[in-house]
Amino acid sequence: MAMATITSDGAAYRWREAGAQLERAHGVARLGFVRRDGETVLRECYQEAGLRIRLPRPAPGMPLEAVVINTAGGLTGGDRFDLAVTLGEGARAVVASQAAEKVYRSAGGVGAFSTSITLAAGACLDWLPQEAILFDGAALDRRLAVDMAGDASFLGVESVVFGRLARGESVDTAFLFDRWRIRRAGRLVYAEGLKFDGAVAGRLARRAAGAGALAAASLVIVSPDAEARLEPVRERLAGLAEAGVEGGASAFEGLLSARLLSADPFALRRGLVRLLEGLRGPLPRVWSC
Repeated sequence: MAMATITSDGAAYRWREAGAQLERAHGVARLGFVRRDGETVLRECYQEAGLRIRLPRPAPGMPLEAVVINTAGGLTGGDRFDLAVTLGEGARAVVASQAAEKVYRSAGGVGAFSTSITLAAGACLDWLPQEAILFDGAALDRRLAVDMAGDASFLGVESVVFGRLARGESVDTAFLFDRWRIRRAGRLVYAEGLKFDGAVAGRLARRAAGAGALAAASLVIVSPDAEARLEPVRERLAGLAEAGVEGGASAFEGLLSARLLSADPFALRRGLVRLLEGLRGPLPRVWSC
């Protein structure tokens, strides 16, 4: 009988597997948009195995929208999903996920979700996946790579929840590696890496780390007008403090970065919705709270 175990020595997670591999989920999807006759249209939609794409009808005046669905119902150790999104010159689109992504306890190995985004000249993409919810013992490697033209625009958000507060769950040990790389006109303009390996709850409790936060979100805007959005973003973040959401933002050279933390995952989600609505207008319907 095949066996796979995860152990923690309190300092670092150690992953080992014995025997044959357990059955794993995988999925591949590719989305391509181009501008034709003054409108953005779908050029490519490839979907394989556990990743599916749906194209709901957008509201009047809103950009073309795509929703990514993980039919496996979540991720666990050894699962692998790859998504590629390409926008041609002048195209405008929104890509969201159907629901929060649950990352279950791993029986061996690390689950991976990699997203690559390519934006041609004048293209504009809003990357709006919903939060990833980590369970105790989860293992996730999540990577986002964006390669964009100098005058393209990108708004992206990623968030993570450490356990379901309403169910009294906590994430004592887990593995999380979250990596962003954004290149503009071939130049690396944004690089970020977040890693938890082993004890999570204890580290999040530290004042200099999370100060007891159970949810975190990062938002990045790369566009010619990014710096002009800084003060409105800071005003909205200040207004979230009463709801228990702490945030901060900075901007320079056409890039804006904001972070949000909260001990209440639902409060963070509502705060993130308010922030995004202030930046871009109504969110896709799949984001309805």
